[in-house]
Amino acid sequence: MIDIGANLTNKRFEKDLDLVIDEAITQDVSNIIVTGTDLANSQAALALCNSHTSLYCTAGVHPHDASSYNEETHQTLALMLKEENIVAVGECGLDFNRNFSTPDEQLYAFEKQLLLATGCQKPVFLHEREAFDAQYPLLKKHRDNINGGVVHCFTGNKHELLEYLALDLYIGITGWICDERRGKELQSIVTLIPDNRLLIETDSPYLTPRTLTGKRKKAKNVPANLGHIAEIIGELRKQSVGHIKEITVKNTRSLFNI
Repeated sequence: MIDIGANLTNKRFEKDLDLVIDEAITQDVSNIIVTGTDLANSQAALALCNSHTSLYCTAGVHPHDASSYNEETHQTLALMLKEENIVAVGECGLDFNRNFSTPDEQLYAFEKQLLLATGCQKPVFLHEREAFDAQYPLLKKHRDNINGGVVHCFTGNKHELLEYLALDLYIGITGWICDERRGKELQSIVTLIPDNRLLIETDSPYLTPRTLTGKRKKAKNVPANLGHIAEIIGELRKQSVGHIKEITVKNTRSLFNI
């Protein structure tokens, strides 16, 4: 399996990162894509990838940090995106749920990163929360010039899913689907994702699957939990876990060129 989104530069991994990576490998997670969420974090993710052969990363600015996006940020990211181990632009997009950066700042940073993706021809690693009506038109505007993308940690509704699929985007599913409180709608529509558009991720250390048992249920989320997420997705889609693993690895390699 390949975990397409794990925040391994998070402080919660400072003391046990090597163990976390080693455990993932023992649990059939051959590769992990480390998420870059701002300039410094993206640089840290790249350094981590350069010291671990099983890792790749993204580079970009999360909508929460959009207020920090300026021309210097843009030029630095443009240079970073030439690195082979950086496989996507992002995490980028819009988040109108918390508005840690203003909507205008978010829209500016997002469109600048869509232009970066056009220039480097690497896919976009997308974040969107309560901002579909603003995000979709921008994606549609630039879609023909972008080399694909994934809606990371998709938690939207049926209409939003179908619209993203209509743009020929991939859909990333996390442990959100294991949540009996918040994940019911996702559980009901995950069958609508075509085999060739499904990706899996943990978003570690966040979103620990609530269907885990014992100590793992109460612990921080780790890439080793990816197999559990694949099992739940397989049950909902009435497909074997082996099939989920096979198609998501194929899709990941196709999208991120790894």
